[in-house]
Amino acid sequence: MTDTTFDTGDPRILLSREDQIATIRIARPEKLNALDFEMISALRNAAERVDVMEDVRAVILTGDGDRSFCAGGDIEAWSHLTPEQFASRWIRLGHRTFDALAQLKIPLIAALNGHCLGGGLELAATADFRIAESHVKIGLPETGIGVIPGWSGTQRLVRRFGSQLIRRMALGGEVFLANEARDRGLVDQVVEQGAGLATAQSLARKIGERSPLAVRVTKQLINASEGEEMDTVLETLGSQVVAEGPELRAGVEAFRGKRKPVF
Repeated sequence: MTDTTFDTGDPRILLSREDQIATIRIARPEKLNALDFEMISALRNAAERVDVMEDVRAVILTGDGDRSFCAGGDIEAWSHLTPEQFASRWIRLGHRTFDALAQLKIPLIAALNGHCLGGGLELAATADFRIAESHVKIGLPETGIGVIPGWSGTQRLVRRFGSQLIRRMALGGEVFLANEARDRGLVDQVVEQGAGLATAQSLARKIGERSPLAVRVTKQLINASEGEEMDTVLETLGSQVVAEGPELRAGVEAFRGKRKPVF
């Protein structure tokens, strides 16, 4: 087994690979793994790095400690911004990063090691699977401090979990314990405290036993059905079909030979 680490641009976002499984870890437990500008950029770097790794079958996203998977955006990072800066820098950066995670070509598993609130839930929603430890609480507290769930909390979360459930959390302030979250479809599995990462690794290995091409294409089609990346999926799959045929090679060879291709 080989274990390799990669530089993401911020030491609080750790990226490693062990054989066919990559792991992204948020390492800021003293701040409940809350994200600032540099960490969000590093998360995007990690996603882009994973997306081009050869022979990686699944990626796990988790946090350090046992208090919080991710507390969302660090208030100190954005509270001083002007409204224009808040929208054009903070919200747009979060969307670009979370979209990069949601649109990974391989399955993403979120191992929720602690509470998953606000932007933390929006981050977890980018995953294909969510495994919660038994002590985890899940909610969307943003409107209680005068902001909205701005990292696709009113969009991706609604598509994946249903509008009424998101209303209950975002408008009514409901917070669900792990088992309640599982019963409502917010998480896929609940395990005992401390077992989240190992369970995610087990699931990643099971995914790795399946056809990598079939898994990748199936994930893209599911994403497209949710409206996640319809245009990209169609052009990606269409391009792959064309690239596997003889006509592309014939066209490229004719171009290099400065002659008209014969198809």
